[in-house]
Amino acid sequence: MSKLFTKEQIQAWIKEHNFKDGASLERAFAAEVEPVVQAVLEAEMTEKLGYSRYDSKSKDTDNRRNGHSKKTVRSKYGMIDLDVPRDVQGEFEPMIVKKHERSLSGEVEDAVLSLFAKGSSCRDIQSQMQRAYGVSVSAETVSRITDRVLPVAREWQNRPLGRLYPVVYLDGMVFHVKQDGLVVKKTAYVVFALNLEGHKEVLGIWIGESESSKFWMSVLSDLRNRGVEDILIACVDGLSGFHEAINAVFPRTEVQRCIVHQVRYSSRFVSYKEVKPFCSDMRKIYTAPNEEAGLEELARFEEKWGEKYLYAVKSWKTNWPLLATFFKYPPEIRRLVYTTNPIENFHRQLRKITKTKGSFPTDDSLFKILYLAVMDAQEKWTISVPRWGQILTQLTVYFRERVEACI
Repeated sequence: MSKLFTKEQIQAWIKEHNFKDGASLERAFAAEVEPVVQAVLEAEMTEKLGYSRYDSKSKDTDNRRNGHSKKTVRSKYGMIDLDVPRDVQGEFEPMIVKKHERSLSGEVEDAVLSLFAKGSSCRDIQSQMQRAYGVSVSAETVSRITDRVLPVAREWQNRPLGRLYPVVYLDGMVFHVKQDGLVVKKTAYVVFALNLEGHKEVLGIWIGESESSKFWMSVLSDLRNRGVEDILIACVDGLSGFHEAINAVFPRTEVQRCIVHQVRYSSRFVSYKEVKPFCSDMRKIYTAPNEEAGLEELARFEEKWGEKYLYAVKSWKTNWPLLATFFKYPPEIRRLVYTTNPIENFHRQLRKITKTKGSFPTDDSLFKILYLAVMDAQEKWTISVPRWGQILTQLTVYFRERVEACI
């Protein structure tokens, strides 16, 4: 592509303007940009009417030009003054500088969305916009700009999904949301998955009341309706009825209850002085080479601690069928499924963004910031999990018919 300006033309331009500082350079750039934008506006009007200003013979419409209106907009080169063309019927909608916009190419709107996605408070956004752009942005304007995200976010929430997900993590986050004049607790139900390429993917976020297996069943049904035919392994916390809810929608899915949650729960019953040896003995259970060895360690654990900490030991025995799922797999798969840490790590990212919000005015306001956080995170998820080729091969051995049916 040829250069727009020669070296000699640039030198002549610099000499002509005799720049004293950065501000004078900015003004000069703005002066160069202004006629270009003005020409685009005139070209857009010609496209709209179907004939140029001095070509009335080609006119094939009742509409016509109706003068101009003055408008000053901010560009990254500085402020520029424009004469925006008007038409008699008021149908002309310029694209380069849209109606009611005061920034070229949505620059201010993009900046507000970026700050909002990173968890900046409304006050912080107002301060940043005033300092960086010299623009006063009200709380209502911030809300109006960020509300533009909602249709896109809802489209994302309802997008078609893959037929098969090898590993899915399900967990909820609690937030405070205003409802009927009161601040109540709402749960954001998050489904975090590894797809067939080994990439992280958030399948959706649902805002509901306090976490329950009944609501989780509706979430899973939504996944099914959006095209998910099978989930190989689902990793969950200790919510009562979770296993039944999953198998009601995906009957062949194997469920792994989070070992870390189980350790935390059991440790709650133990006195502070004995937590360390107690946890050391628990570790022998879930680091055993296979389920048989794990059961032997559980028997020794019960013999040593069962009388003193009955409920802690009983919970291991009661939940064993779901806690022991990972034992049947090789180490590479075990590391992926024995805990819900992947989704909890993601939740920590969401907490960093939402920590400035004491409460959210509506469910939609909570949903849109979580959606923007997901979009920001997904830009970094560009590579698959380590050794994914080997892991997928192992999963194919265990679930050959189900994997091959969906590839």
